[in-house]
Amino acid sequence: MIQWKSNYTGSTEQKVSGSNPTTINNQVGKNHALTTQSERHTEEVSNYGLKIKETINSDSSNFGLKKENRDLRVSTTLQAKGYTLNSFDSDVPKVLVVDDHAASRMTAVALLGMEGYEVIEAESGSAAVHLISEKQPDLILLDVMMPEMDGFEVCQLLKQDEQTRLIPVIFITALNDRRSRIRGIEVGADDFLSKPFDRVELAARVKSLIRQKRLNEDLDHAEKALFSIARAIESRDPNTGDHCERLVELGKAFGEYLGLTRYQIRDLMWGGYLHDIGKVGIPDSVLLKKGKLTAQEWEVMRQHVLIGEKICQPLRSMRGVIPIIRSHHERWDGSGYPDKLKEDEIPFLAQVFQMIDIYDALTSERPYKKAFTPTEALSIMQEETDKGWRDKKLMQQFTDFISTINNS
Repeated sequence: MIQWKSNYTGSTEQKVSGSNPTTINNQVGKNHALTTQSERHTEEVSNYGLKIKETINSDSSNFGLKKENRDLRVSTTLQAKGYTLNSFDSDVPKVLVVDDHAASRMTAVALLGMEGYEVIEAESGSAAVHLISEKQPDLILLDVMMPEMDGFEVCQLLKQDEQTRLIPVIFITALNDRRSRIRGIEVGADDFLSKPFDRVELAARVKSLIRQKRLNEDLDHAEKALFSIARAIESRDPNTGDHCERLVELGKAFGEYLGLTRYQIRDLMWGGYLHDIGKVGIPDSVLLKKGKLTAQEWEVMRQHVLIGEKICQPLRSMRGVIPIIRSHHERWDGSGYPDKLKEDEIPFLAQVFQMIDIYDALTSERPYKKAFTPTEALSIMQEETDKGWRDKKLMQQFTDFISTINNS
């Protein structure tokens, strides 16, 4: 049994019992709190195969609504000492409930609170956007129809932002609102729920999406770890400067010039960081040697593409980058390495990346050479193309691209 209690003299108290409360008094005051009595119970829910264990000791949690910045309300959850649910250990997930109707919002808060989540509230789309950047919730329960900024706009903003794109969004719609569901899919919604809420369905969907988010975050962290390793490798050679950063910018610009897809451009940019990650396995005596490498040392150096491929291979998100890592030293006539691929056997993105990699190397100063001007660099690259090292059509496109950016 859950009781809403008031600290104000003469105010009413409404009791909500059972697993699916249908009404909650929306006139809860500023200092109201949700309290529970000591109880232990286990609830079997066979239709979802979900077993929820709730152990709640006597404790009071601030479950009231605190007004912040006019339209921002934050409530803490039902978290009594020893209360563990959802197999998230001590890391309690945060759920943001966004709804301009206080009664609907409070119902969701109560149900999620009983499941052990930390619940944050916002009563408008603009308030939600502000709160998301501040609190970084694990999931958002988002009403579709809201004044000014509706749920579609909020979701679209989140899914276009690299910092928030992994946060799952569950849209709250009417039972037969087909149009809203289609629009929600278009802007990137992860799931849908209809009012009135069913506690078991809400718990199952929220739990599943938060687990998926954390798996995606693990993958995201692994990617960032690789980028950190790549930067550390670059720092081993002080002569390269900001080579990787320049390749990322050039890759994005050239990819857009060629009309590549969003994912191809992303792979080119990631290739800027990761193309030489395999050099982590190359001894300093070879990697940092100032003189000319011997034939044996060149053989060691050439292994960096294979080492880099092995490092990135376990991550599915790196599938588009791996051909760049392995094949960016291949040549159109088959004289490159490691596989001596010819012409269109060379992955297209590896060919594109090779253009920007060579151009940046030529236009950058190194201990063994001066920095060539863009015109001189393009002339050298054209000579190599005439030798059969590169695709003539792609070389012409790259020449036109450099001319465009230099004249802009």
